[in-house]
Amino acid sequence: MLDKLFNEVSELINGKNIFITGGTGTFGHKITDILLNQYNPNKVIIFSRDEFKQYNMKQIFPESKYPNIRYFIGDVRDYERLLTATKNVDVLFHAAAMKQVDTVEYNPLEAIKTNIYGTENVIKAAIQNNICKVIGVSTDKCVSPVNLYGATKLCLEKLIIHANLMSGKNGTIFSVLRYGNVINSRGSVVPLFLKQKENKCFTITDEKMTRFTLTIDQAINFVLNCASIMIGGEVFVPKLPSYNIVQLAKCIEKDAEIKIIGIRPGEKLHEAMISSSESHKTLIQENYMVVLPEISINKNYLEKYGSNYRLGDEEYSSGINDLISDEELIKMIDF
Repeated sequence: MLDKLFNEVSELINGKNIFITGGTGTFGHKITDILLNQYNPNKVIIFSRDEFKQYNMKQIFPESKYPNIRYFIGDVRDYERLLTATKNVDVLFHAAAMKQVDTVEYNPLEAIKTNIYGTENVIKAAIQNNICKVIGVSTDKCVSPVNLYGATKLCLEKLIIHANLMSGKNGTIFSVLRYGNVINSRGSVVPLFLKQKENKCFTITDEKMTRFTLTIDQAINFVLNCASIMIGGEVFVPKLPSYNIVQLAKCIEKDAEIKIIGIRPGEKLHEAMISSSESHKTLIQENYMVVLPEISINKNYLEKYGSNYRLGDEEYSSGINDLISDEELIKMIDF
């Protein structure tokens, strides 16, 4: 599932108008690259509020080279702008969010406006404009959240899944993608460690800390694959390896000093991608899992995904998951 299902994704993308909220972020850059260079969309619309980031992105994906790309300034907080911008859109990837844990904690109302009310606006605009599919990008931090960022993403998931009832039987279908830390992405620990490598001293919050991990290519392939097969109401979760934070540091510079600075507010020792309360309604596939909705959406998930339920009530946690080998982890790091 983390490799491309080319035929299915081609059918989803080719000739279609694709809309990406938060399109100037790490996710937006990579999915744009893949859509423009591996598929044949009619339009790829980048929607974000930062004109400087759009300027930088235009240097990479200029309209002169990619005549099917469009750059729209706008904020998901602004329903009227979204409603106008999403006309004639076929597929919408909703990745816009305030993501920095400490920033969200310090600016809680601003995060709620973007992550929760912004998601509500995306849903209403999608239904109003009869968009075929909406895919909400979530995070492992929404599972048993201990910080506001995770809590807002939990709200995002609930809103996206419930939107299937709002849109009706033959309307827009909505699903969620939930995955772990994208290695090398902005805000991940890898860029920090690569900078600290120069001084041969890594600051680590707790030596027992673990995280799920995947590359940005794997993340985008997973998103596209799930979007191509979704029937609405699913939360898709990839099967991923974990790494230990000290293991990661040693893979970057084995001789560096390790300085323990203590766990930060809102930070977990281990992340979970499926909670203990979700386990009984999770269907297992070869390379991913599907968490079924709490509410009845009138979809035949067992016909689509089979009936191999996850047994027991144990979390799918990075702390009890298989650790990636040092060799594989080094291959993933962008030195």
